[in-house]
Amino acid sequence: MSDRLLKLLLIDQDPIFRLGLQVALEAIPHLEAIAVVESYTASLQILAEIAQADPNQVNLVVLELGNGRSLSSQQLDLQFCRQLRASYPNLPILLLSSVQEQGLLLAAKSVGINGYCPKGTPLTELVAAMREVADGGSYWFRETEAIITSHSPLPLFKLRNNLRLSGIGHIDATLAAVTAQLQVPGLPVLDRAILAGHRRELLATRWLLNRLLVSLQERQEEYNPVNDQPSLIPSLSSSIQQKQTVQLLLSSGAIQSALFASCVTKLQFPLQNVTDIPLEIDIFREDKKRELLYLILQKLAEQLDELRASQIEANQLYEVINILISDLWQAAITDFFGKFSRIKLGNKNIEIVNLLLQDIEIVQRDIINKIPLVFELYCYLLFQTELYIDNASYPVVSAEAKSQALMILENLLIQVANGVVQPLLNSLADVEAIKQNFYGRQLISTREIERFRNDLSWKYRLKSYINEPKAVFESRYELFVIVPRGIANTTVYAPRNQELAKLSNIPLFVTLFLEFSDAIAPRLKSLLAFVGSGIVFILTQIIGRGLGLIGRGILQGIGSVKLPEKNLKRNSDRPK
Repeated sequence: MSDRLLKLLLIDQDPIFRLGLQVALEAIPHLEAIAVVESYTASLQILAEIAQADPNQVNLVVLELGNGRSLSSQQLDLQFCRQLRASYPNLPILLLSSVQEQGLLLAAKSVGINGYCPKGTPLTELVAAMREVADGGSYWFRETEAIITSHSPLPLFKLRNNLRLSGIGHIDATLAAVTAQLQVPGLPVLDRAILAGHRRELLATRWLLNRLLVSLQERQEEYNPVNDQPSLIPSLSSSIQQKQTVQLLLSSGAIQSALFASCVTKLQFPLQNVTDIPLEIDIFREDKKRELLYLILQKLAEQLDELRASQIEANQLYEVINILISDLWQAAITDFFGKFSRIKLGNKNIEIVNLLLQDIEIVQRDIINKIPLVFELYCYLLFQTELYIDNASYPVVSAEAKSQALMILENLLIQVANGVVQPLLNSLADVEAIKQNFYGRQLISTREIERFRNDLSWKYRLKSYINEPKAVFESRYELFVIVPRGIANTTVYAPRNQELAKLSNIPLFVTLFLEFSDAIAPRLKSLLAFVGSGIVFILTQIIGRGLGLIGRGILQGIGSVKLPEKNLKRNSDRPK
């Protein structure tokens, strides 16, 4: 056992495990837990403080990874590991985790993790692994066994399949219980959010379990064409499946996690509308705006997890993309206002959600179906396709792609939030209970509310007849984005020829007028310039000179006038 003092930072969400491990490690000589934290944010803050004081104060990070949670959570864990490795390239990292999935461990190893021990490892072996990793080596618990599993005899994989079926049975039972709890009337909003998150995690866990173990089983059940015996050599298709699984863990979820983390950060900015275009969410207080936008982001994450679990294809996604946004809108309304919440109007108690959902056709027509580049965003997050925006193609992992995708995501959140508020303004705008719970102080009087609604009505008229046809003709989309000063708007180029061909009536006339003005404007400017030059020439060279000559003659004539001599003499002879 080395006499070198081992200083470690322990990160784990389980408080009981953290306490137990900390107590156990206190009895080990030359080993000290500098800090024991729950969250990644706290660990980064501690590491930053330590780096300023003494960079050598911590020489090992021990952390949990995955812990059987959803795929999105595992991507956040991998993203944190990648960030930790980038910020502290010389700091060793050891996984102390209940994770055993080979794909996830390979993903962890590829982002720079130095070692792995499962929870339950004997303390002496765990301490030896910690020292090995802290000294610059690597330690992967039974790594060779994980690699050799692909060459194991068929009975072992039957055992794996039985374990898989047993695990899925347990997940399904838990999933049914959670779903039943979600159906309980009057469930508090916080409890409902926790249960919904737990349900999403169970769905993702079931998908990941099937994805990994089924591919291993199929790999062993392929037969050798020569002797009709199970092949012990991993097949090409199984290798591709394994590669795709690792790629999914390293790209799809990581891309989504990084993008959503950036969006959550920007949601902390002020959310005041700094454009000259009124938005439905402007009537809300800032805390309610932020709550609604964050809720929509959560619902979008759940939807993406379910789409991955269903293994949807791009052509199928294109057919249902508007339905997906409509489902996102309905889920946001249900959770934001509460599925069974009621409001009293006169002598009636009305269910708010049911009343608001009746406007689905109006919201789809005015907002949902007109949100731009949604299909491109979903493909980017689900299938890692390149983004083609602003007449340029951006690679998936590039900073430009992330920046463009973030703008599209922010616009999606804002527009869906507008869709949530629109039916509220149509049906319950002037209800005192709604005012008190949601509205800002500047828009709480009946007069201000009606003025706000009129502004929105004019916005939709102008957009329908003028602004939207103009945007189509100019091949651009307008996006609402979140910036440090509030909600701003920007434009991006995108081909819209198909929409241009479908324009009719007033929108078509607007585009024809723009085209006519573009065609006539240069010639009209030239003509006006020519006529203007001619008028200037006439005024200055002809009329101006003529007037100048006449005026000069008059002045010269006045200056040269002499009085008659006779009169002068007569005046001089007059007696004094």
